[in-house]
Amino acid sequence: MQQVEVALVGAGVMGEAVLGSLVAAVGADRVRVTDGRPEHGREVAQRHGVSWAEDNAAAADGADVVVLAVKPKDVAAVCADLSRTLREGALVVSVAAGISTAYLADRLPAGTRVVRVMPNTPATIGRGIAALSAGSSASEDDLDLVAQLLAGTGATVRVPEDQQDVVTAVSGSGPAYVFYLLEAMRDAGVAGGLEPELALQLARHTVAGAAELALASDADPAVLRERVTSPGGTTLAAITELDARGVRDAVQDAVRKAWERAAELGQG
Repeated sequence: MQQVEVALVGAGVMGEAVLGSLVAAVGADRVRVTDGRPEHGREVAQRHGVSWAEDNAAAADGADVVVLAVKPKDVAAVCADLSRTLREGALVVSVAAGISTAYLADRLPAGTRVVRVMPNTPATIGRGIAALSAGSSASEDDLDLVAQLLAGTGATVRVPEDQQDVVTAVSGSGPAYVFYLLEAMRDAGVAGGLEPELALQLARHTVAGAAELALASDADPAVLRERVTSPGGTTLAAITELDARGVRDAVQDAVRKAWERAAELGQG
């Protein structure tokens, strides 16, 4: 891994997940962090053994890579701060939902390379997946570097930027869909007489195990589902009810709503 100086702007939940990966990739002595909540940011910096920067401009000063882990509404103001000290040819990596590389490039010094990333919350335990898209000035080498920097958060994939809103809807928001399912499975177990703790344990392990099985198998999810669904059995009864309620269509509609909202965020 090449030795680069990295600044992280934003030390929230996702920012801290990214921070752990940055430290693993380049070492704590080459990472500095800043956050709009100084007390919180200093605690995060101390926890990871990295340097604390008092503001955005100080964090970016001399950095080879600057990672933006801020809310979309704050991106324009942060870019204005960074532009005061960002070195020529620096690489800016954004994990802000809905913010295009063109939007960033328009607000950063000319020639700044930009990569857009959509991670998800399992990154906090190193089991996430992040989709990377290069801006007009970024290269394959830049994407390689970002993939290395984010390796500690989980897997990475590369997608054309015009697919990022759909990625946001599928994997960015996706963990919430799984947690929604967990809630429903737990509540059904409780309704059937199970203790809540037991019902949740059963649901958690079932979802986690099914996901691991899907990752370990080359089979299509439909094939995996069919292997569990015996003719005339309990699973078929459940699947028949889900189909009767239009659950498949509802999930697809929900994902579409999420990517439409992602597009709106990018425009606004």
